[in-house]
Amino acid sequence: MTTATSPAVHTANERRRTGSIAWHVGALVVLAVVLYPVIWVVGAAFKPSKDIIASLDLLPTKPVWENFSGLADGISGISISSFFVNSLTYALLAVVGVVLSSSLTAYAFTKIRFAGRNLMFTLMIGTLLLPYHVLLIPQYVMFRNLELVDTLVPLVAGKFLATEAFFVFLMVQFMRGLPRELDEAAKLDGCGHLRTYWSIVLPLCRPALITSAIFTFINAWNDFMGPLIYLNTPSKYTVSLGLMMFRDQEGIANYGGMIAMSLVALVPVIAFFMAFQRYLIDGMATSGLK
Repeated sequence: MTTATSPAVHTANERRRTGSIAWHVGALVVLAVVLYPVIWVVGAAFKPSKDIIASLDLLPTKPVWENFSGLADGISGISISSFFVNSLTYALLAVVGVVLSSSLTAYAFTKIRFAGRNLMFTLMIGTLLLPYHVLLIPQYVMFRNLELVDTLVPLVAGKFLATEAFFVFLMVQFMRGLPRELDEAAKLDGCGHLRTYWSIVLPLCRPALITSAIFTFINAWNDFMGPLIYLNTPSKYTVSLGLMMFRDQEGIANYGGMIAMSLVALVPVIAFFMAFQRYLIDGMATSGLK
């Protein structure tokens, strides 16, 4: 026995099917727009330098490997590996500094009652409104007087002093959701603030810590303005400054080598994200049960 489908149900199914097709087509268009720069960079890395600008082809007809093999020769007598080591050192120090200082500051704002706490927290959030360029000249003069220019100290010192207000705010909001019973239980067991911070609060804040670490690593790895201002010796350049060296004094650029190095520079960022992205979905409840 069969039942006929009513016209209203048939019309509703057609509208639902049409809407689904339109949604998927729109998603594919957005995906193509997002992936186009990536595909262009990958294709350009395997093109001769003269064809990168002149050719309109997205992918090379005859891939070449000279752009990557030329990286082994270095730039102006400087090994490419030194740029990556400098960037990796800068990024890892920035991650350690931001994670430790921001979490410790957030613990003080969240778990310790002291006079002026709300005012200091408000002032800290207000620093997010200050443009980076406003503080650039005073900071440079200070580090120059301390003879710390052309070192990594000006780049990482602020990371260890909780100057990244966004990450402090992120961890404050996360710590405010932690059960106070855990703090009370730790206090009954004789734990002070430092022991409570290290043994109780810090493990529970792992999702916030991993999120801060990922964004800090990416920001430090891609930082161009800071190294440009404070680093003067080419052997101390980071990857972002090393890319600038592919252009000579006459304005002639080796686009093939530049794009090849840009593609290689993406590998550490992607690897760092893939290594820690699974921790982003870790919940506070699971850690609390442990």
